[in-house]
Amino acid sequence: MTPQAQGQAPAPQREQDARPETEADWRGVAAEHQDDIPDAVGLRLKERSRRLLGDLLRPYKSTVLLLVLVVLIENATRLSVPILVQRGIDHGVPPLLAGGSARALVEVLVVLVVVVVIQAVSRVFFLALSGKIGQKILLELRRRLFRHFQRLDVAFHDRYTSGRVVSRLTNDIDAIQELLSNGFDGLVTALLTMIGTAFLLVYLDVKLGLVCLIGFPILLLVVRWFRDASAKAYRAVRENAALVIVHFVETMTGIRAVQSYRRERRNQDIFEDVTERYQFANEKSFKLVAVFMPTIKFVGNVTMGVVIIYGGWRVYHGAMTIGVLAAFLLYLRMFFEPMQEISQFYNTFQSASAALEKLSGVLEEEPSVGDPARPRELQESHGAVVFDGVEFSYTPEKQVLPHLDLTVPAGQTIALVGTTGAGKTTIAKLIARFYDPGAGSIRLDGVDLRDLRDQDLRRHVVMVTQENFMFDGTVADNIRFGKPEATDAEVEAAARAVGAHEFVSVLPDGYATDVGKRGGRFSAGQRQLITFARAFLADPAVLILDEATSSLDVPSERLVQQALRTVLADRTALIIAHRLSTVAVADRVLVLEHGRIVEDGTPADLIGSEGGRYAALHEAWVDSLG
Repeated sequence: MTPQAQGQAPAPQREQDARPETEADWRGVAAEHQDDIPDAVGLRLKERSRRLLGDLLRPYKSTVLLLVLVVLIENATRLSVPILVQRGIDHGVPPLLAGGSARALVEVLVVLVVVVVIQAVSRVFFLALSGKIGQKILLELRRRLFRHFQRLDVAFHDRYTSGRVVSRLTNDIDAIQELLSNGFDGLVTALLTMIGTAFLLVYLDVKLGLVCLIGFPILLLVVRWFRDASAKAYRAVRENAALVIVHFVETMTGIRAVQSYRRERRNQDIFEDVTERYQFANEKSFKLVAVFMPTIKFVGNVTMGVVIIYGGWRVYHGAMTIGVLAAFLLYLRMFFEPMQEISQFYNTFQSASAALEKLSGVLEEEPSVGDPARPRELQESHGAVVFDGVEFSYTPEKQVLPHLDLTVPAGQTIALVGTTGAGKTTIAKLIARFYDPGAGSIRLDGVDLRDLRDQDLRRHVVMVTQENFMFDGTVADNIRFGKPEATDAEVEAAARAVGAHEFVSVLPDGYATDVGKRGGRFSAGQRQLITFARAFLADPAVLILDEATSSLDVPSERLVQQALRTVLADRTALIIAHRLSTVAVADRVLVLEHGRIVEDGTPADLIGSEGGRYAALHEAWVDSLG
């Protein structure tokens, strides 16, 4: 059974936007995505993309049919213009030159005006309606992506970096917008024009029409070559564009680390490498167009020359009228003009296809930690947690928790201590159900976590990490994040309870003060108090604190310690800490080693245990303070 099947985190994989350490690695990543895709995989990607596009278009099926009808009307009026020109030349002009009635010419001109008006109105109607539908489709796609990215579990986000997420929501969406705005209309118009023109050429004069169509097989071969070559070229463009975005976002997100370790030059070298590959991919696609378009024009000009020579000869011998020849030349121009539109469509289509493949792939990702088919209700939780024979590993090669049995009574505060890699944070993530165990079960008040809906579990279990993440907005917004419907009075009460009201109340705008980028205007201790107020307001039955005081100085830690006692009161709590001053508030301490509990007792009992691991840790901590 695979780790995914067991509910475990998948093994780390090399993704297109992983952060390789050498330029050669970056070249390798880029090269991997320019290789030919196997036929079976390619067919699956195309099927997946078509399914997504069809799903997005389904609500607008009747509107799409109306748009098709409008395009047919527009193209019918367009195709009628050369015929009207032919009738005007052959039937309207001769009587006028002979001093007769101009009625026939006037009739042709009136019809021509009506046709042009209908064509203009059809174009305006199509652009307005198609633009509206296109924007609705893009809105729905953005909503789906954002909703789905939030729904996917932590294991997915551990391997799918923020740069790649940004690329999906910007670069790929833009490619699809281009297709919806300019692609389908151009393709349908081009195809209808070519088919209609070919029919009318033969209808006007069979012999000359067949001469015109001699170049058609050459055109088909050129179009087929361009289609196949451009598919590979534009997939490479999308992949390399993603690499550029990924490296830029990752560098700017980690700019402090980049500058601290003097990585500017190294990152610049990597960025230049990926941008050069992006440039090369774009140049390759442009070269394809540079070959395709002149070839089409050459065939068109040769065909036009043949028609002028052969058609002129036939007019001279009375086998064809001047009007028919003029119509022929206009139709030939119409016939070859769409080739440029087709090439443009292929540019847009291939780019959008590559984007659709990525987006559909994301949307078909299923969280390894999902909601149960038959969820159990847990209206009220007391916070009793039980680990029953739990086994867990991030990769098949190394087991983090070989076999864990643990009972945490409701209302008890437990501290987990041990060396790095002992399994402390893993236990916290399993209680928060960021992952599911490979074996055994974890129960909350007797209910297996896998039997609870995610929204029910999050209502009863909250995790506070050392990052103290602050969202864009005001202080009140950040506290209210734990309970969106909370009133201003409840927000202030939560802040008072944890000791945050004192510094918030003296801010220029109080609770309406903007926190700045990631809470940058506050100290680490103040950010921690705001996150504690957030957790206090959420009022969970189980609270997990993962290294919540690790980044604080001593004065800030003392301030937070006072808030801790308030936050932990009357709830089950799990504290992960390297600082033993934080452990002092715990009712019980578990010392972990290689995923096993090696000591279990109150802080006082473990300190008094001679030769114990916790006693040794405490002694070393006291010596460090002295």
